[in-house]
Amino acid sequence: MNTLPDIHDGLMEGARQCPSPNHDARPADCAPSLLVIHGISLPPGQFGGPWVDALFRNQLPSGEHPFFRQIAGLRVSSHLLIRRDGELVQYVPFQRRAWHAGVSHHQGRRACNDIAIGIELEGTDELPYTDAQYRRLGPVAAAISRHYPDISAERVVGHCHIAPGRKSDPGPHFQWFRLRQAMRNWSASGSGAGA
Repeated sequence: MNTLPDIHDGLMEGARQCPSPNHDARPADCAPSLLVIHGISLPPGQFGGPWVDALFRNQLPSGEHPFFRQIAGLRVSSHLLIRRDGELVQYVPFQRRAWHAGVSHHQGRRACNDIAIGIELEGTDELPYTDAQYRRLGPVAAAISRHYPDISAERVVGHCHIAPGRKSDPGPHFQWFRLRQAMRNWSASGSGAGA
């Protein structure tokens, strides 16, 4: 990828669109100004199946796995997912409020979903994320920052930072320096910067 992906009508160029019904309007004074990085796998520790798409579309079959029964009825979503192979999936347009942060706070503000864009990385707290995920995440985060200038590299946080004690993702293996350096490189050059 040599150029940043464009964003039109809240949709990211190059993303597979998989619309979720789990979103609503942001409050009137709440433009996106925070990027939240998450980690997810379904069932926990397993990668590559159709279950994250199913969860975010309220189509998770509770009989397929014991863990699915524990989360039956959950209504959640994220704006984006980056799978282990780097595939980018979008569930909710950025101008809409996705339901990913839950009970949360950041710099005195509560209900971070109001101001946040959420990116899920397919993974767990126990494993490093893949190079393909970092190669995708850098330009995606930079494109979001370019489109929503209030989201600087310093306003990119983990779920663990906005819900401490309740959430631990994206986990200790996530390389924050790698993401922030990629965002700065892309911002400085606009092309060709790697993660």
